[in-house]
Parts: sequence; structure tokens; C-alpha cells
Amino acid sequence: MKSSTTNNIPSWRRALLVSAAAFAVAQAGLTNAASDEFATSVVNTTGLAVTDNTVTVGILHSITGTMAISETGSTQAEKLAIKQINESGGVLGRQIEYIQEDGASDWPTFAEKSRKLLVKDKVAAVMGCWTSASRKAALPVFEQYNGMLFYPTFYEGLEQSPNVVYTGQEATQQIIASIDWVVKTKGVKTFYLLGSDYIWPRTSMKIARKHIAKLGLKVVGEEYYPLGHTQFNSVINKVKLKKPDIIFAAVVGGSNVAFYKQVKAAGIDWRKEKPLMLTISVTEDEVLGIGGENLVGAYSSMKYFQSLTNSNNETFVKAFKEMWGEDSVIGDVTQAAYLGPWIWKYAVEKAGSFDIDKLKEVLPGIELATAPEGYVKVHENQHLWSKARIGLAREDGQFDVVFESEELIEPNPFPKGYQ
Repeated sequence: MKSSTTNNIPSWRRALLVSAAAFAVAQAGLTNAASDEFATSVVNTTGLAVTDNTVTVGILHSITGTMAISETGSTQAEKLAIKQINESGGVLGRQIEYIQEDGASDWPTFAEKSRKLLVKDKVAAVMGCWTSASRKAALPVFEQYNGMLFYPTFYEGLEQSPNVVYTGQEATQQIIASIDWVVKTKGVKTFYLLGSDYIWPRTSMKIARKHIAKLGLKVVGEEYYPLGHTQFNSVINKVKLKKPDIIFAAVVGGSNVAFYKQVKAAGIDWRKEKPLMLTISVTEDEVLGIGGENLVGAYSSMKYFQSLTNSNNETFVKAFKEMWGEDSVIGDVTQAAYLGPWIWKYAVEKAGSFDIDKLKEVLPGIELATAPEGYVKVHENQHLWSKARIGLAREDGQFDVVFESEELIEPNPFPKGYQ
């Protein structure tokens, strides 16, 4: 087994000053001490897939179906994090191996694959899911078998589970913050709400409606369409008729491609003052399919954009493109997915164990100063403190950050008055 103790290096250097025989004895003693401290019988008391040399985790995202356009980046980011962790010595001296399963954009499949990963493969953690529907389907499985899910997507909140670490934003950090920004800076008064038809968009729009009402403003239209829907001419005509100041959108997956192309074909230009577009579901990943020319001028509310200028992000973007190609792009959920393996690593090392119950004890307070988005910290509710940001879409598919909250926003998945 490989030793992970940081005390070995200076000890070895001191040992080099003595005879070769003495060095060998000293090195053997240190290795045995490390082996005793992190022996498999000590760090794995619940039968997880941990050996003296390896630990196995699961990756569970949609590689096929309508959600593949959004979820592929998550798998890429998680694999990059795993590669980097392994190159830096692994976790408790063990190299990470992974088993990848395809949720296939089908919620029952996510539950089925979660059960397989936890019960048959006995993985130490799972990095996975994207939509709230997939998470809701998988959650009872993780709670039943006491697994740990690292969930990367911005979502509606109204949930807190000891078996999930939520590395994306919840509603107060994204929905409420973005509405406040657009009302203050753009003076909008009328909203048209548009989303895909499942848990996250509907719950998000419920929260948005309540906040819009609290601000004394008006919702003039609201529409939902099935995942994979591609015919939006009807709602585009309704928008033209209602003339809202802004469209607040939560359309997900491949439907985005059809929607934004049809909007442009209908003569709507987001660069004009009305209607404005503020999306909470389009990242650089989706723009690859949409085409920057069809989104230019729209606003997106995310905590991360590839264009962020900080040293953490520059290092991350360079490594991502080296692994996945110069043409690859990085969106909000992709970055949040990258955080999962790292947070898990630091929690395991703090706990000195892979056991899930011991991870639960140490996860609150875990910090990641190297996050591409900037410093993040795990809250007691297992969501992350993070900043709110607004990006203005450019024709090249990237975003100019036009707003960033001054401070990290404390996660509050159960905001009073919005449930």
C-alpha cells in the first residue's frame, strides 16, 4: 500500500544522511506505521470497494438521451478530478478507480443504476445525476443503502439529505439573486415564465412567482413543455402577443437547441431591450448545441463561467482542454461536478476513513480554496457557500460576467415564505 503521510518526506531526507542500512530500517518503520494507521480494516469497516491499493467510486450521468448535451461535461470533469487526485497520491494512499453507468435521461434508470453501484459494486461514493427528477429518483436508494451522492446541478432547493452533498446552487443563490439583479438593473416589471415539464423547472418557477409577487411585479405568462420537446412556435407567438419585459427560462437539455434557433428565426433579438432573456439553465455546454449566434445578448444566472479570470480557473481550464480537447467548453455544472471528487477526498482524509457515517461527521466545514469558481465551503446543510453571478452571452459561445455578488451567499434550501 502507498503511504500518504506528509511526515515521510522530511524523515527520508534525514535518513539519507545516515548509512544505507539505517535508511532502509527507518523507511520500513515509517511505511509500517502508515500502513497500520490507514490499514483497510481500519478505514473500511462497512464492506465498501476499498483494497490496500484502490478505492472504487461511481459516476452516474446521462450519456445518451436528451440530457446528454448537458451531462457529458460532468463526467469529463469528474474524470479529470480523479486523474489529478491519483497523480497527487490518491486518497489515503489509494488510487481511485471508477465504474461509470448511463442514466440514459430516464429517471427510473437512475434509481436502478444507483442501486447497482451501491449494492453490487459497493462504491465508496457516487458522483452523479443532473436533473432534479433523476436525483429524486435516486435519493431513496442512497438513503436506504447509506451511500453518498455528490450532486452537481443548480436546483430548486427544498431538500436536505445527509446522503447528498449539493455542489451546485440552490434557489436563493440563483433564482432569487438573479431576479433581484434584473429588476434593479433593468427595471423589468412583467415576466413570462418558461420551463421544461418536471420537478426543477416547476418548483423553480413557483419560487420565482412568489418572489416576483413580493416585489410587486407581474407574471403575464407561464408555459411548460416535455423534455425533448422541439416545437416552440406557439409559445414564441404568445410571447410576442403578451410583450413581457423579460422571459425567465428553465428549459433544459436538447430542447434548448430548438427553442433558441426558433426564437431567432421568429425575429426576436436578445440584444434589444424587450423582451430580455434571463435563463437559469443554459451554460457553455448547452451553447455548443444552441450556437452562440442564437443566444447572443441573453443573460444567464450561474455561479461559474469559463471566462472567469482567476488563477484557479486558468489552471482548471487548461487542464480540462488538455484532457478533452481544445474545442471543449466548461459550464457551471461541469465545474460543480469537478468539485465533488475533491470534496470527497478531503472529507475522507479528515475522517481517516471511507465509512459513510464518518464522512457525514466531517463534511460540514470542508473547504476548497482551489475551486475554479473561487473559495467554497461545505455548509452544515451540505450545500456550498458560493457567489451569484450573471453572464451576458457572446456570439463566440462564452459569457461576459456583468454581475458578481460581493460575498459568498449562505445556502438556504428552505427559504421562509417560498415553500
